[in-house]
Amino acid sequence: MTPTTPLLAPTHLGQLPLPHRLVMAPLTRNRAQPDGVPSKLMETYYTQRASAGLIIAEATTPNTVGQTYPNIPGIHTRPQIEGWRRITDAVHAAGGHMFLQLQHGGRVGHPANSGHVPVAPSPVPLPESIHTSTGRQPSVTPRELTKAGIRATVADFAQAARNARQAGFDGVEVHSANGHLLHQFLAANTNHRTDEYGGPAERRVRFTVEVTRAVAEAIGPERVGLRVSPGNTVNGIEETDTDTLYPALLATLAGDGLAYLHLVTMNHDHPLFPRLRALWPGTLVGNPALGPALPADGGRAAAEQLLAHGADLVALGRAFLANPDLVARLRTGAPLNEVQGALMMYTGGERGYLDYPTLAQASDARYAAVSSGS
Repeated sequence: MTPTTPLLAPTHLGQLPLPHRLVMAPLTRNRAQPDGVPSKLMETYYTQRASAGLIIAEATTPNTVGQTYPNIPGIHTRPQIEGWRRITDAVHAAGGHMFLQLQHGGRVGHPANSGHVPVAPSPVPLPESIHTSTGRQPSVTPRELTKAGIRATVADFAQAARNARQAGFDGVEVHSANGHLLHQFLAANTNHRTDEYGGPAERRVRFTVEVTRAVAEAIGPERVGLRVSPGNTVNGIEETDTDTLYPALLATLAGDGLAYLHLVTMNHDHPLFPRLRALWPGTLVGNPALGPALPADGGRAAAEQLLAHGADLVALGRAFLANPDLVARLRTGAPLNEVQGALMMYTGGERGYLDYPTLAQASDARYAAVSSGS
């Protein structure tokens, strides 16, 4: 692969210059401190991957009740802001840019993790157990958000966006995907409301619209992305009207001047992809569905297909997880590191997190092995 390949050609995101069209997708790794303060390990991890050009940092909670699992970072306390600032300063110094994903878990949470009964659009529990610091526990029935609770949550997202800017992030991504709170409002099986936030698709999109617009008003729409995952069934989601739900959402927000739409788990040949591309006038970040086994090319072929069919940028997750220097490897056609055991993604510590070698490190290790006669 050469630098003239569209995937590796320079581009921009609004006024933000990018060295190529690859984005590091947000990846939950459970390496924050118990109080949600980003750790030194996280600083090293993100700095190692600054050549991504644009990093969308992992799901980060805007308030305490929105916490999903143990050791998830937050952005609602001063120490959390200061912890993230150390990371953004290091990434910027290494030439990278960072957005922060804002995620409220909704019913994907547990009192053992957050100290609160989780909240959701309706009192419909997660149909599976949930990970806590003492092992998996049965999910609990969430409290239905009142209208006052909805207003407070919207305000928390807006404040989290302001906090993210104080922490040095170039922007934020509103997470309305993967079965978390905003997605729970979108999906009919988790949203049984009969007020203006429930019922037909045009009303179920209201909460996502209100959150996104409040965040955009707080820091400017050009610094705000929106992530959606049409048809995704993770965390017990069942969409019955995907083909009308997402066009209704995009039609409402298309004129707001957002930085990008991040479209997850959808390849170029999905029948809804061209419709959503046509509805969205701004930057579209594709994120291919690669299956449980990472392909040998790290998703490069799928990324190029997305670009050829209308995506402007492409986000890859596991390929960046296992290859701090992914861009250099793609430029030279070098082989990629394989992802280590899945459990290592979430077990804490350096193993499976900071110990993936770069090409230079692998070469040095081989040279040392030859020199020592081993």
